[in-house]
Amino acid sequence: MTEQKVNPGLEWDLGWAEEAWSRAEAKIVRNARTIGAAYPNGTKDGHYVRGPEHDWVAGFWPGLLWLAYRENGNEELRRVAEACERQLAETLQTYDLLHHDVGFMFSLSSVAQHRLAEASGRGGDADAKRHALIAANLLAGRYNPQGEFIRAWPNWDEEDHAGWAIIDCLMNLPLLHWAGREIKDPRYKHIAIRHADSVLRDFVRPDGSVCHIFRYDPETGTPIESLAGQGYAADSAWARGASWALYGFALCYRYTGEMRYREAALRVARFFIERLPEDAVPYWDFFLPEADRELMPRDSSAAAIAASGLLELTELLTASEGAGVEDAAWCRISAERIVRSLCDRYAEWGDEHEGLLRHATGYYSRGVYVDESLIYGDYFFVEALAKLRGRKELFW
Repeated sequence: MTEQKVNPGLEWDLGWAEEAWSRAEAKIVRNARTIGAAYPNGTKDGHYVRGPEHDWVAGFWPGLLWLAYRENGNEELRRVAEACERQLAETLQTYDLLHHDVGFMFSLSSVAQHRLAEASGRGGDADAKRHALIAANLLAGRYNPQGEFIRAWPNWDEEDHAGWAIIDCLMNLPLLHWAGREIKDPRYKHIAIRHADSVLRDFVRPDGSVCHIFRYDPETGTPIESLAGQGYAADSAWARGASWALYGFALCYRYTGEMRYREAALRVARFFIERLPEDAVPYWDFFLPEADRELMPRDSSAAAIAASGLLELTELLTASEGAGVEDAAWCRISAERIVRSLCDRYAEWGDEHEGLLRHATGYYSRGVYVDESLIYGDYFFVEALAKLRGRKELFW
């Protein structure tokens, strides 16, 4: 995968990561006092704009709280995270407001809460577990067996989404795998695998780039076309979409052990890393016109997601037999390069700005949170720091 020869057993100098973790943890504690049980999305004038409980990003703030609580046991963080989870659970009754991203919402809130309660010896959290299982059922209910894909949004804005699937949804599949294992029912796993295989076939190009949206005929399942979505064009390469694919396929490999997902994750990783600018943080799309590139914003959230996905691949490749050792070292070095750059150039440790990572791009073509902080960028940044410090347990 790379010509660089690396000793996979070398000791990593992680003093910088420990310092970054301490600063991030302290900021999460401070933010908890002002944000409380709310759902931040992106920043405006240095402060997070709060959104509704049914927003796809609603799980990331409780997820951040749980990441910090797992390390420091701060009871105030736990109380705020649990309040977020209770409010999120109310959305399970609002069917028309929910969507494919219930995995994002409930993996980092309900599943995390249940798992941490189990780890503490309290036997889990029955309410949180039930909420996550209901969410998994809603996600499984979006599966179209003709096209073998999980449908994305409802028909919002009078647009027919019946045949739409999106690359982000790979990150929702762990909720299905978790649910299937919890209740010993393989149907959830089968849905997750079939969706992942459709994504591998229809979204991922030979060079490792991916499209954001793919449209199928919802009646016959016939693949029709890729759509631009949040990318520059239908045939471009939206940076955050690549990071969702990288991490999502790594998680598919974790849950199934299927080599095709491991190879897909590595193929997307090669594409992502080989096209990074000098500071290891991508522009919001990899295929922007050369004349416009330097005028375009970066997306630090895509960098953070990819870094955490690369660290997940590092762990999986290190544990596997065969020729994965050198790839594991490459993934680790690539992830560390990204996270160090985020710490040095993009992180905001002070109180004047609520976000942790500056210079993220939400939805460029609509002007939504461009060159701002995004709560999911913050989450994956802190998750990557936790992994660098040796944490192997996931909420996914």
